Amino acid sequence: MNRPYRDVAREPRVRINERVRAPEIRVIDENNEQLGLLSSRQAFMLARERGLDLVEVAPNARPPVCRIVDYGKYKYEQEKRERETKKKHHKMDVKGIQLRPGTDEHDIDVKIKNAIKFLNDGDKVKITLRFRSREITHPEIARRSMQRIMDATTEVAIVERPPTMEGRLMIMIIAPKAQPTPQGGQKDSAKAEDTQDRVEAVQDNG
Repeated sequence: MNRPYRDVAREPRVRINERVRAPEIRVIDENNEQLGLLSSRQAFMLARERGLDLVEVAPNARPPVCRIVDYGKYKYEQEKRERETKKKHHKMDVKGIQLRPGTDEHDIDVKIKNAIKFLNDGDKVKITLRFRSREITHPEIARRSMQRIMDATTEVAIVERPPTMEGRLMIMIIAPKAQPTPQGGQKDSAKAEDTQDRVEAVQDNG
């Protein structure tokens, strides 16, 4: 016997409105005021009266915690927080930039702009300068190009590996500077909201 088809892709990531089916839920309204324990039906009707949605924000709490909010705005804020979290946990890659001793000024400027973009994205940059034939007899020209890159990126980068000769290559690696941690007791908004929901979930029925 075939199982009934379920369009999982269309189901929301969180339960909203009629999909909230717990017999009893703890409700917080759009002004962050606790409304106490209500039935799912009562909470849903109240949300509709206010032109808002009933959103389950802590399904594993006992009883579950729901908020009366604008779901579109709520979803946007959640996605924004997820993007910020991913950015904070960005895997650092090593981007490559190639030079020659004869690379002209304009091309070096373009490569510097690319390096700064990579650094701002949280990636390291490996600058490789390749010598041909007799060019290797004048390493000072290559070092001037490397120094120019270091000077141009000093605000956003640290030199992880200074210019070093490897055969016919001169290689330098620069890495993004660590971002300062915000001071003054500021908290991540997503963590603060989650903590708040959990605290409210264990408060008395008052």
